[in-house]
Amino acid sequence: MNASVSTTAGPEPRGGTQPLLHQKGHELQAYGTVKQLPIGLSHDTRRYSCQRLNRILADTQMLYGLYKKHHWLMRGATFYQLHLLLDKHAGEQLAIVDALAERVQSLGGVAVGDPRHAAEITGVPRPPDGVEEVPAMLSRLLEAHETILIEARDAASRVAGLGDDGTNDLIVSDVIRIGEAQVWFLAEHLVDTPLVRV
Repeated sequence: MNASVSTTAGPEPRGGTQPLLHQKGHELQAYGTVKQLPIGLSHDTRRYSCQRLNRILADTQMLYGLYKKHHWLMRGATFYQLHLLLDKHAGEQLAIVDALAERVQSLGGVAVGDPRHAAEITGVPRPPDGVEEVPAMLSRLLEAHETILIEARDAASRVAGLGDDGTNDLIVSDVIRIGEAQVWFLAEHLVDTPLVRV
């Protein structure tokens, strides 16, 4: 006896395997606002810290992008060393991006997450779309670092004065200290020192 198998599919039960695509929703929290969190910091302090962190976050996202671009476009006799160094620095900056964004969130704010939004508020100038000479690429990275370090020092001092020690610690320990070390490594590649004397 042949049993016929039904090929007609009925409605899939709730919680089935079909993804519910093209969903839309309303914005739950506007950028620039902070929700209340019981962390012992006032609303105004947390909002101010988020503003400063988001500016540094946007700049750091641009610096990360510059590092990756220049890592890919590196040329010349020191290609291999600089290719690896710039990728290492990019990884460290990406970790800082994550730490900054998580700090904004932990203060009740909304972190700058979209690169197009970050590009609107960054102080780091946009590079040319093409390839620059190696010294120009390194100089561009150094200038981006300086932009961030100036902003970071001011922000660290001001949030410390408001009692936001967590934000101060993050800015000093990660943004400033790692940034300073990276500047040192980059700047030494721009010293015109011969390997041998004739």
